[in-house]
Amino acid sequence: MTPKRVFPPAIRRRHVLGGAGAFVLAAILPAGRSRGAGMLVEDATASFAPNAYIRIGSDNVITMILPNIEMGQGIYTSSVMLMAEELGIDPQSVRIEAAPPGGGAEITGGSTSSMTEWMPLRQAGATARTMLQQAAAARWSCAPDACVALDGYITGPAGQRLSYGELAADAAKLPVPKNVALKTPAQFRLIGRPMHRLDSQVKVDGQATFGIDVQVPGQKVGAVAACPVIGGHVGHVDTQAALKIRGVVAVLQIDDAVCVVADHYWAARKGLATLDVQWVEGPNAAVDTQAIYRQLEGGLSGPAILADHHGDARQAITHAHGRYSAIYRQPLLAHATMEPINCTIHVRPDGCDIWTGTQVAERARDTTAEVTGLPKDKIKLHSQYIGGGFGRRLEHEYVTQAARFGRQVSYPLKIIWSREEDITRDRFRPAYLDHLEAGLDERGYITGLTHRIVGPAVVARWEPSGLSANGYDDDLSVGTVITPYTYPAYRLEFARREPPGVITAWWRGVGGTRGLFVVEGFIDELARRADIDPVAYRREMVRNNPRALAVLERAARESGWGTPLPPNCGRGVALQFAFGSYLATVVEVEMPALNDVRIRRVTCAVDCGQVINPDQIIAQIEGGLIFGFSAALYNEITLEKGRVQQDNFHTWRVMRMNEAPKRIDVHLIESTESPGGIGETGTAAAAPALANAMAAVQKRRYRILPLLSALNQPSGHEKEQQG
Repeated sequence: MTPKRVFPPAIRRRHVLGGAGAFVLAAILPAGRSRGAGMLVEDATASFAPNAYIRIGSDNVITMILPNIEMGQGIYTSSVMLMAEELGIDPQSVRIEAAPPGGGAEITGGSTSSMTEWMPLRQAGATARTMLQQAAAARWSCAPDACVALDGYITGPAGQRLSYGELAADAAKLPVPKNVALKTPAQFRLIGRPMHRLDSQVKVDGQATFGIDVQVPGQKVGAVAACPVIGGHVGHVDTQAALKIRGVVAVLQIDDAVCVVADHYWAARKGLATLDVQWVEGPNAAVDTQAIYRQLEGGLSGPAILADHHGDARQAITHAHGRYSAIYRQPLLAHATMEPINCTIHVRPDGCDIWTGTQVAERARDTTAEVTGLPKDKIKLHSQYIGGGFGRRLEHEYVTQAARFGRQVSYPLKIIWSREEDITRDRFRPAYLDHLEAGLDERGYITGLTHRIVGPAVVARWEPSGLSANGYDDDLSVGTVITPYTYPAYRLEFARREPPGVITAWWRGVGGTRGLFVVEGFIDELARRADIDPVAYRREMVRNNPRALAVLERAARESGWGTPLPPNCGRGVALQFAFGSYLATVVEVEMPALNDVRIRRVTCAVDCGQVINPDQIIAQIEGGLIFGFSAALYNEITLEKGRVQQDNFHTWRVMRMNEAPKRIDVHLIESTESPGGIGETGTAAAAPALANAMAAVQKRRYRILPLLSALNQPSGHEKEQQG
């Protein structure tokens, strides 16, 4: 298929900030500011605000209002770099604010931030620079082009110099130009060069405020428990023992959850442990994992939506020299972010304040308005650093829950979910089955390919208008339709099956993570079936795609692909075009025993278009791979009698330091293309490259995640099998 950029429908529709800025939210002072890096401030003073992104005060304080939320991906740094590049200032001198709901900060997700901000933020910086130059030129009676903007000053042709703050009032009186000149790559002083993250210092020394850290005067803390079976509700509650706990002040109740409120968290937690709650578990009390997979298996045949096609794939397979098929299976997954769910809320008759980390600021505000009955303009959302999102904070039900509890008390209430609550009441990455069948020519290359996906459509719940007219969720195209490859004939079908007993949601890598495991595993199977080296097989398939070919060749060369390895070692490769970026990843493993997998080395070649901050890209690839390897090897959410069986890190395993690869080498390919996304690409690459490496050692396929599942164990020592 011809590569094209497709993202989850709701994420594609995210708005860009427009117009002038509104009220100030959590403003972060990056390292180097006199008031202390990372400290939260409230400051709406500005003499010059040419757009919604930049404010410059007469005191030379420059504030940048950012439309995306920082959750570990480094977007606060790269966004500031884009504006600072054009404005001609040191990024370390900037104050940062999270944009308010309604100001454009609707969604942070889908690795879209750099792609959507690349032009608007540069244009914002260039507009401010141009107006400051015009203001200076008017004072000095010279041409604006003769004025140079650098390091927060405008310098005139005779060496005159005025700070941006000194020019702010004059610049504010000028009309905002519609078209401004942007710097060329040859003029870049920041873009493309390494920069330490602006939030590094405050996160290292503990000054950064995450949602769970929020302290407001008079607040109480609530420990929450919801019905452990989705769809159930609270029955009888005996509060006597809980209210006797020292520090406990109240027990609150809504239809499906209870909240023990105390002066501090541990009293609330202890009170919750003694609370006697009888749950009415409802219709999902009998749901188990097998029921979910039986439902998926039923979709492998019968009616399905025709999601995408070209040519007659079925006819091509019928008349092909050979045929090959396989079924892949992927499990439910939790997000298990470092920071568990929390939200602080103060509901008053005349307004409401919310302090939380969210990827959907507008939804957090709107749900609170609905619960409290307050107008939206009376609700202020104070966005905090997020301790890991991975799609979990694209949900807002925890804000709804906080508002429902918070409206019952007069004081600010912070709710905190325990790790057990966070995992068992997560909204899970869906389980899927994929059936692929290929027609093959005499050499073993694809002449026609059919692909059926069986599983839910997340967008149908999250944003129903994002579902296509025939019921397709086009997030499923990432990694399936959207690949570096070209097929003579192709047919994608989607059999929608919504699982009982769980709520499904997006997970890091979204469609790319689920699609690439299937497609790259199947491509590898075809290569080995044809007795063709997997890199050589892919090289032939992308010979007319120069960017894909370049990353493939670079990863193969840098990894030593084809060179001898010690016994019980093997390499696997995965190639992808997802989120607007091309990646090739080679994983090298050692397997001394069947269930003993040691990742020796990972090599990744990346073409993400114009690099903004290379350090940030490398860090995201490294972190994404580790996150993906944990899930690929170990993780699966299972249900028994409607209850999630995994509840903390003893049952939800995370890769340990001694299990991490000894080396992860990331090679960035220079490009002048517009930036692609990067935050989720490493996670998407992890499972297919690792599975292919394990298959190279064991001479058998791994079609089921997690890879160390008992379902992947051989019955004997069979070789790779034809599907």
